[in-house]
Amino acid sequence: MEGFGFKDTFSTITTDSLLEALLVVVVASFLIMLVQKLIPALAGKLGGKIRRYLLASVPLLRLLIIVLTIVTVVPILVEPSFENMVAVFGALGLALGFAFKDYANSLIAGIVTLYEMPYRPGDWIEVNGQYGEVRSIGTRAAEMVTLDDTVIVIPHSLLWNTLLANGNDGTDNLMCVAELFLDPNHDVARMQNLFRDAVFTCPLTKTYQPVLVTVSATDDAMRYRLKAYPLEPREQARFISDLTARAAAVCASEGVRMVSKRVTTPA
Repeated sequence: MEGFGFKDTFSTITTDSLLEALLVVVVASFLIMLVQKLIPALAGKLGGKIRRYLLASVPLLRLLIIVLTIVTVVPILVEPSFENMVAVFGALGLALGFAFKDYANSLIAGIVTLYEMPYRPGDWIEVNGQYGEVRSIGTRAAEMVTLDDTVIVIPHSLLWNTLLANGNDGTDNLMCVAELFLDPNHDVARMQNLFRDAVFTCPLTKTYQPVLVTVSATDDAMRYRLKAYPLEPREQARFISDLTARAAAVCASEGVRMVSKRVTTPA
């Protein structure tokens, strides 16, 4: 152990230096708390791209504060020579590698996440069959809130071997799809036009984005998909419900029967 110079490395630690380092850590913790509370609160009062930029800045600012704290504290406790820095950070790396292998894996993945930004606060993502809005991004994991208001913690290490779908990718444009199946005996072109008009009459539709009504034939029905963008991604559930209700009203007025996805034919 003497080859690393641990005894000489930590010989400069005094009560005053410990108190000074503790003060720096307390101040850094207070700053992180302010960043995590004030910025999301401010972003919640704003909309569009400004809100997303503010939310995305939270993990970056938190990481910056943590790095600056480490860079500040280590020279306070240890004489900042090359040998001492190699000894301290080498020992720290070994300790993290053996004692917190999985945690360190998630931390590294978290840093990669902040660099590549596959998802940001405010993005609507699907991971391992779970879909929701990214609420916050920590150094080890991200928190996602589903449409049913369930909080799910996603370790960043899942990025290494899990497919991730991002619905809006840092923007406020999130395509929604209302799907319905109709009895095949009807005028398809007319229904497409009526469904398209119904989408445009919805007050939640972002009318300057594309509106598509696609149709395909299945064994039992004609499958219609109404594709459009809501004004706000958070309105997606209400938006799809409204589109479905309007499409059902069109079917009723035209006398076209809606059917389930699979129709059981009597023998």
